[in-house]
Amino acid sequence: MKGMIGWDVGGVNIKAVRRIDGATPKALLRPFELQRAPARLPATLAAMAQELGAQVDDHHAVTMTAELSQYFRTKREGVEFVLQALEAAFGSDRLHVFGTDGRFRRPDQARLDPLRMAAANWLAIAQLVAQTTGTGLLIDIGSTTADVIPIVRGAVVATGRTDPARLASGELVYTGALRTPAEAVTHHVPFRGDSAGVSAEGFAIMGDVHLWLGALTPEDYTVPTPDGRPATRLHAGERLARVVCGDREMLSDADVDALAGALAEAQTKQVAGAVSRVCGRHPEISVAVVTGLGDFIAREAARRAGLSLVGLAERLGHEAARMAPAFAVATLLGQTLARTRS
Repeated sequence: MKGMIGWDVGGVNIKAVRRIDGATPKALLRPFELQRAPARLPATLAAMAQELGAQVDDHHAVTMTAELSQYFRTKREGVEFVLQALEAAFGSDRLHVFGTDGRFRRPDQARLDPLRMAAANWLAIAQLVAQTTGTGLLIDIGSTTADVIPIVRGAVVATGRTDPARLASGELVYTGALRTPAEAVTHHVPFRGDSAGVSAEGFAIMGDVHLWLGALTPEDYTVPTPDGRPATRLHAGERLARVVCGDREMLSDADVDALAGALAEAQTKQVAGAVSRVCGRHPEISVAVVTGLGDFIAREAARRAGLSLVGLAERLGHEAARMAPAFAVATLLGQTLARTRS
């Protein structure tokens, strides 16, 4: 098999995995806020491919969520922009774009149905998991969102296919381990035996919560901090104190512990609610396959729903599981091309 590079092109992160028979996959994540430097996207893609050891005859499997960036007025515009960037970096002959119908298309075909190319990364992971999990629930929590995808008898049985439909079904929860603002998960937190309102000023994000509590490391904190100060536990505590309009001269460690714990609990409840809702439509599901930067959130949400746990990292390895959409789309393309040749 020739090399297969899977791409998950997001609005704030780009993930890539290069697969080749007989070799350990190489994975790479590059923080990249598209709306701040859109013209740099082709060069960024090309540099990442070079770092992965890409060859000119490699095939490129693509899924994207960057089309939701505020830089674009419509998703159609965003899909076209990403396609043009990929073609500028790699040409079009070996580009294969994955859609929400589970099919790959060449760029010219993708342009005929651009909305089907938008936000299909969840389906790539689900289809890969479905090959080894007959019936189960995929819970993938990244830096920004959580996917809750039902699989029954080897088939992905998601209700929604577009982002709005998936939000309505509970199969997409707009909460993640890093970028979610603290005020998006709850409006009140405990404070010295009382309940304090939460400021809606973007003072802290959930990355600060999980860094303070030890679930994430500074190296995991791959997004800009709200105040521009370092991604350290010290500064995370300062940002969290501002959630109740205080500072670290006013709030003790115990105060910040309580505040952070309440925010983490509220986020877990959000995901657990979606898990229960989706499982309610599929009572035969008894196992959850968890992955992503926020797999620790997924594990607790699944546990509360009474599901047994399987870590995708146990099957794919830690790095591949963290880059699951890119790994999955590369694997699926390899399988598709193999069937075509046979």
